[in-house]
Amino acid sequence: MTHTAKTALITGGAGGLGKAMAKALTADGFNTAIFDTNQGAASEVAGQIREQSGTDCAIAIVGDVSDEKACNDGVAKCIDYFGSIDVLVNNAGIGVSSIRPDAERNHPSIEEIDRPLWDRFFAVNVTGPMLMVRAATPYMRANGWGRVINNTTSFFTMLRVLPYGASKSALESMSAIWAAELENTGITVNVLVPGGPTDTPFVSDGAGIPRDKMLKPAIMGPPIRWLASTASDGVTGQRFVAASWDSDTDDAQAAKNAGAPIGWPELGKAVVWPD
Repeated sequence: MTHTAKTALITGGAGGLGKAMAKALTADGFNTAIFDTNQGAASEVAGQIREQSGTDCAIAIVGDVSDEKACNDGVAKCIDYFGSIDVLVNNAGIGVSSIRPDAERNHPSIEEIDRPLWDRFFAVNVTGPMLMVRAATPYMRANGWGRVINNTTSFFTMLRVLPYGASKSALESMSAIWAAELENTGITVNVLVPGGPTDTPFVSDGAGIPRDKMLKPAIMGPPIRWLASTASDGVTGQRFVAASWDSDTDDAQAAKNAGAPIGWPELGKAVVWPD
């Protein structure tokens, strides 16, 4: 990958996917800010990255993405420490395993989802990315270059699982809207998803899915490295499925095979709009 020293902030950076993406970007020479609610885990991941790289290239920032002040402060701390924020990875999320261990297979019913639970899912999975984008993009605009990479979910899950699927479909929509709004600013907005259940604590053991059959977090590495690099300049409004990324081909071909437009753009044409 080709880039000058740049900085990526990864929300949920201490979790399985976040840690894998942070380590992949650090291997490419990025500075990384590990933004997470778990101070101990974030500090541990940042320490592992610094030890492996032999440089002061990672920091832990403690915060909850549903808190506006925490988002603003987190971006400010990243910029104060590293001098920039060039890549924002909206990876933090709350899943249905937090409702009950088997909810990945036996999906929550309407009766189970009370207002506080619904609000919490949307606060983390929808409002959180919005707050982070609002905080980070002014700096990217000023630099004329930036990356916003959002982790939504599979369309299968969006259509079957409440409240998680509904919250992630909202982020999918937001991603398409932001890509259009930020076009020609040098800031790209894309979606990156694993492509299926992944072997992280996000999926409970109680889900009954054999862990040896799950995707591994490391699959996020090759596509996140490409998306964060200058090689992907001009690529925006796309969703990439990490499980479909073929690292045995060149990145451009891998991106073509694993990518498609964000959301459901073909359905957007079926509207009667007044002149």
